[in-house]
Amino acid sequence: MSEIVRLDINEEWAHSGIIKAGDFCFLNYCVGNIGGTIEEQINGAFDEMEKRLALVGLGLENVVQMDCLFRDIWNIPVMEKVIKERFNGKYPVRKSIQTEFAHKGGENGLQFQADAVAYCIPVLSAKSSDSPTD
Repeated sequence: MSEIVRLDINEEWAHSGIIKAGDFCFLNYCVGNIGGTIEEQINGAFDEMEKRLALVGLGLENVVQMDCLFRDIWNIPVMEKVIKERFNGKYPVRKSIQTEFAHKGGENGLQFQADAVAYCIPVLSAKSSDSPTD
């Protein structure tokens, strides 16, 4: 078995931003642009996700699963718009959850957070993922 690699460590919060374990990477607490509009925060979260994935040579196309946390679940259509713009048709499975964030900004602070699992083998962009393999 390969080693477990922990990166983007936050000692204050006692967590790793990304962990590579075997063929998968696990990302948590991807947030950004806190205090901005919901669309700005969703883009900020995906910017943070891209930054962490880049630490292990991956991109958004490697994300296979996401948990998307919202202060207001009715903002799902905004997230779907951003996913269509950012993931280039390589959509992960996902679930959306409404929650009250324990964040100092309260209602005007954190509106969106994404956690994700990525497949750690680089995806070949030239190969179509739409056709099954034999």
